Parts: sequence; C-alpha cells; structure tokens
Amino acid sequence: MIELSVSLVLLAVLLASAWACLSVQHLLPEPHRSRETVEFVRLVNAMMVTFTALVLGLLITSVKADFDGVGADVRGFSIQIIELNRLLHDYGPDTAPERALLREYTAAAIATTWTEEKAPPGAQRPAPSPTDTGEENSALGRMLEQIGRMLRGLQPSDPAQRLLAAQARTRFESLMERRWRLIEDSSSQISVPFYLVMVFWLVVIFASFGLSAPRNMLVYVTILLCAISIASAVFVTLEMSTPFGGFVTVSSAPMRDALAHVGG
Repeated sequence: MIELSVSLVLLAVLLASAWACLSVQHLLPEPHRSRETVEFVRLVNAMMVTFTALVLGLLITSVKADFDGVGADVRGFSIQIIELNRLLHDYGPDTAPERALLREYTAAAIATTWTEEKAPPGAQRPAPSPTDTGEENSALGRMLEQIGRMLRGLQPSDPAQRLLAAQARTRFESLMERRWRLIEDSSSQISVPFYLVMVFWLVVIFASFGLSAPRNMLVYVTILLCAISIASAVFVTLEMSTPFGGFVTVSSAPMRDALAHVGG
C-alpha cells in the first residue's frame, strides 16, 4: 500500500535527520553549543512545533470531514436506491425490468467499489474504462442511464401510475446527482506540494532535536516514539483521503442494505 510506504519513508527520514544531528552535535564549535545558542534553538523549535502541529491538526480535521462526507453520501445514495425501488414496486409489474436492472447495478456497484470485500452473490464487476477517473466507472454509469431511459419510456394507464412515474423520474434525477457528488467527493486528494512542505518542517524540527538533546537511551527512545506517532498520524490521514481502499474505509453496509431491499 502506497500510504503505508509513504508513512514508513517519513518515519525513516525523521529518524535519520535526528540521528545525523545527534552524531555531529559534539563536533560543533563551542559557541554553537553555548547555553544562549541552545535556548535560542529551542525557542525557534517551539515556534515551529506549534505551527506544524496546528497545520497537521487542520489537515486531519479537513480529511476527516471529507471522509465523513463520503460516508453520508453513501448513506444518502443507498436511501435513494431504496426509495426508487419502492416507487417502481408500487407502480406495478410493468417496472420489473427496471427493478431487475437496479438490483444488478447495486450489486455491481458494491463489487466494484469495495474490491477488498466479498462481492454480493451473482454480482458482476465491470472493468474500468481508460477514461474513468477516481471512483467513476463508465459501465455502471451506462447501467443507470439505461434505467433512466426505461423510466422515461413508461406509459402509465391511470392517474396513480402517472403520479408514481413522475415521482420515480424525480427520484432518479436525485439519485444521479448524488452519484456524481459521491464520485467528486471521493476523488479529493492531499496536495503533494503541501505534504512535502509539511515533511520539510518536520525534518527541521527533528534535526533541531538532535542538535540540542543530550545523548542517552531515554532521549533516543523518546525521539523514536515521537517519530512513530507523527508517522502514524500521517498514515491515518492518507488512509482517510482514499475512503474506498486501504485499512480505513467507508462502510459498505448501507449499500448492502439497499441491495437487500431491492432484492426483496
């Protein structure tokens, strides 16, 4: 996984910067190791630590908000599938093909989106097109477009069916809007230049640790634990920025519940 690799590289870089400065600390001229110099370095380091902690906290908050937003979109999308199926069921047996295609789409969407989980029985996993971006799958999109064409071709025979057909078309339009919102929200990524700048700040901070810290085992262990803590926070942040893959994922339960309703 690329997120784990990036976090391990960050851990190695932070430890290397601290160890390099610890190694050359005793080689510095005496004025560079004076009390006034050490206190000044610690003052600047405290300012950088505060600033970096603030930026990292805002980044985690932003990514967590995006992750929760994708989860809300999945739940909303699932509810609209259930509501559309209910309207088609109430319309009558004429909508059996539409309901069957909606059931097929729901199963395929689960199998395609949550690839590391067990696919629903009989679900087909359409291969992505070269033009697909993010979580978009053009084959799934064509299935929904086919449902839309079938809904527009309904010929109600009484006022009740006309009302249900109009409600189904409206619900379908909302379903399509929710799908595109879900695709766009799940495609957001952390800016690479911003991430590199933050890594540079962290490297400078750990280097300053090595320049002013005493050389003993407790210091080494403390620096190691600090580096592990920061690398793990970055790992979780990167994981949440890809909501449908990795260790931290949006739950597929709402879509599986929708499939159970549509299948029933």
